[in-house]
Amino acid sequence: MTWERHELGGRPLFVWAPPDRSRSYPVVYVLHAHMRDAQSWFNVTPFERSYPELVDELAPDAVVALVDGWTPVGGGQWIGEHADYLCEQVVPFVEEHYPANGSRGLQGKSSGAYGAVVNALLRPDLFHAVAAHAPMALFEVTVAHDFPAVARELRERGQTISEALAGVTELDSHGTVLVVEVGALAAAFSDGELPFRADTAALVPEVWGKWLAHDPVRLVAGRVEAVRGLRGVWLDAGRRDEYFLDLGAVALRDALVEAGLPEEALRFELFDGGHRGVSGRYPASLAWLVERLSISL
Repeated sequence: MTWERHELGGRPLFVWAPPDRSRSYPVVYVLHAHMRDAQSWFNVTPFERSYPELVDELAPDAVVALVDGWTPVGGGQWIGEHADYLCEQVVPFVEEHYPANGSRGLQGKSSGAYGAVVNALLRPDLFHAVAAHAPMALFEVTVAHDFPAVARELRERGQTISEALAGVTELDSHGTVLVVEVGALAAAFSDGELPFRADTAALVPEVWGKWLAHDPVRLVAGRVEAVRGLRGVWLDAGRRDEYFLDLGAVALRDALVEAGLPEEALRFELFDGGHRGVSGRYPASLAWLVERLSISL
């Protein structure tokens, strides 16, 4: 494969670029999901091609960068210091070392898709199109779905969320997975504080409000100019998504349309499937992103 590995800010960064360096190209920054890292894109099950291999085969007229966002709790949702790393370190580095033309897109799945949408909304000066596969959105329906199970898990362990996270050495049960997932969101959205009571799972309004402030469905309403300036938004999810992110995708689509995203700039689909096994969709959304980023303004 023709990927180049770099170390930037103590993290790996993988970049693919067309062999013809005599011209410049748009850049697509790819954000991985929770409990993944940049290296994970190269790890596949037997008889399954990795996304880097699929990019090689597609050979897009674009530079493609796989960005790393791993943390001790599996990821930082691509906000805060992780958004700063993307915007202030990765983008300048890639565009200094590769033939970039200043058009930029973001691609991701799940929490990576969430990060793609949010960074496009908050940094329209940097990012111009998005491909989001099953992004976290409509938090009261999607992420809140796990709160009762986490409250019960903490009760049975006799631990606080910080104690439970400190004791995790492997994902040895579904309960551990839920603790890590919700704990990671708490670390990103509310400085580690849970938005619900650990004994009843009842919402704590002042903390839950901090989480909702990060919900892209709600962010869209305050970022109308950013939405209208996007050249393209690919948004999809499986109809049987185990985290109900298909419902979040519908709500996000409606919010984007209400904010004025042009019809021709939206590619929306609910496909037959769940949250996993959708890597075959990435090349199609990448090709679409490159096409949208190549539109002359």
